[in-house]
Amino acid sequence: MEIFSTAWVHDLSPFLWKFPPSWENWGPGGLRWYGISYLAGFITAYSLLLCAYKKNRSPYDKEQILNLMTFQIIGVLLGGRIGFALLYRTEELINDPFMIFYVWQGGMASHGGFIGVILATLWYAKKSHQSFWPIADLIASVVPPGLFFGRIANFINGELWGRKTDISWGVLFPQAPDFALGIARHPSQIYAALLEGLIVFIYVQFRFWKSNICQNTPGRLGGEFLVIYAFARIIGEFFREPDASLIIGMSRGQFYSIFLILGGVLVIFLAQKRKSHAL
Repeated sequence: MEIFSTAWVHDLSPFLWKFPPSWENWGPGGLRWYGISYLAGFITAYSLLLCAYKKNRSPYDKEQILNLMTFQIIGVLLGGRIGFALLYRTEELINDPFMIFYVWQGGMASHGGFIGVILATLWYAKKSHQSFWPIADLIASVVPPGLFFGRIANFINGELWGRKTDISWGVLFPQAPDFALGIARHPSQIYAALLEGLIVFIYVQFRFWKSNICQNTPGRLGGEFLVIYAFARIIGEFFREPDASLIIGMSRGQFYSIFLILGGVLVIFLAQKRKSHAL
C-alpha cells in the first residue's frame, strides 16, 4: 500500500458546540453533529409527510404526522441502540449491560433501527386501528434522508472509516490504527451517504410520486425499500473497514443485509398476494 503523506488529514470536530469546562463531567460533552443528524432526519421526514398530505398522497394531517413520528422516533432510537449493542458489541454488553445507555459515546445500528421502526409501525397501526401496509409505505418513503444525514455525521466524527487506498481523494483518519504511517483510507462514510441515502431516496420518491404502487399494492414500496437499501449497504461495505469480526467471510453489515433482502422479498410477495386476493 502506497503511503499518502499528502492526503487530507481529517480534522473535523464531532461537536457543533462544546460544553464549557465547568460542565466537563456531564456525559455528552456538548452538542454533537451526530445528534443533529437525527434531528435533521426527523424534520425532513415530517416535511415530506406533510407534503404528501397536501398533495393528497397521504391521509395524515399535521397532528397525525406528529403522532406517527413519535412512534417512529422511539423505534429508531431504541432499535438502533439495542441493535448496535446486540449485533456489534455483544461481549461488551455482557460485561457491562449499562453500556446500552452510554449514547454520548456513539453507536447505532441501522439494521436494529429498521427493526425498531417496523415494530413501532406495527404498534402505531394497532393503536390507531389502521392497516400496517400503507403506513409502512409512507415510512419507507421518508427514511433515506435520515440515513444520509447519519452517514455524513459518521464522516464528521471520523468514525467507520474505509479500507486502505491510494486514490487521490483518500483521507487520513487520526483514529485509524495506521494513521501515523500516513496511509489514506476510503471516505466510505460519504459513499454510504450517497448509496444508502441519496440513491435510495431518489428511488423511493420516484416510486411514491410517479406510480400508483402505494394505492394499488400497499406494502410493496416498503419491501422494495428494504431490498434496495440492503444492496446499497452490501456494495458500500466493500469499501468500509470492518468494525467487528467477519461472519462467514462477510462484514456484519453485509451479513445482516442478507436478512433485509429476504424480508423485503417476503413483504413484496405478501403485498402482491394481498392484491391478487382483492381482485
